[in-house]
Amino acid sequence: MDSPSTGSPISPISPAPAGNPDLRPAARGVARLLDSVRDERLSDPTPCPEYAVRELLAHLTDLSAAFRDAARKDLGPTTGTDPGAAVPVLRDDWRTVLPRRLGELAEAWRQPAAWQGDTQAGGVPLPAAVAGRVALNELLIHGWDLARATGQPYAPEEASLTVSYGLLAPAAESAADDGESGGLFGPPVPVPQSAPLLDRVIGLSGRRPDWRPGD
Repeated sequence: MDSPSTGSPISPISPAPAGNPDLRPAARGVARLLDSVRDERLSDPTPCPEYAVRELLAHLTDLSAAFRDAARKDLGPTTGTDPGAAVPVLRDDWRTVLPRRLGELAEAWRQPAAWQGDTQAGGVPLPAAVAGRVALNELLIHGWDLARATGQPYAPEEASLTVSYGLLAPAAESAADDGESGGLFGPPVPVPQSAPLLDRVIGLSGRRPDWRPGD
């Protein structure tokens, strides 16, 4: 199986803890994109209006550490900081650090204990079983952001997409029932139910599935 070209490898596929998703395919999906991110593209826009490519990579670096530590119940600055409190700053050594952290994140959530009890991420207390699914969703959505921003193909596994859809759809439906417009990431973008599952997940995250640089 493929693994990041630098840093700690993400282990080959084997069964995840019973009933819980495996984060390794999503982590691999992000890691595969990194070698093709050229330095001259770091200032390019992304589907996240507040982030250029460099800030998106910094956010991925930070969230990988935060959700790794959330899985380990190693609560502290990485898990207690609101990611929206400041614009993330990309480390000079991100090409080494980000692949390693992706591997550590995926491995941490392979442990059955990671899914038990409560934990914290982004300063928010969460059931660990929810935090693991949020971590998977973050990888999947921001992987799509990075792929679109840098013009690369992106095809997450259906199992990962199903988990993200199951996380995002109820939040969007609940907001609509309450007369609100927000979902977990922001107001959903309407996407036909006949659209591919990836497009529907991206729409639920508040992004346009047809987004391209320059939009």
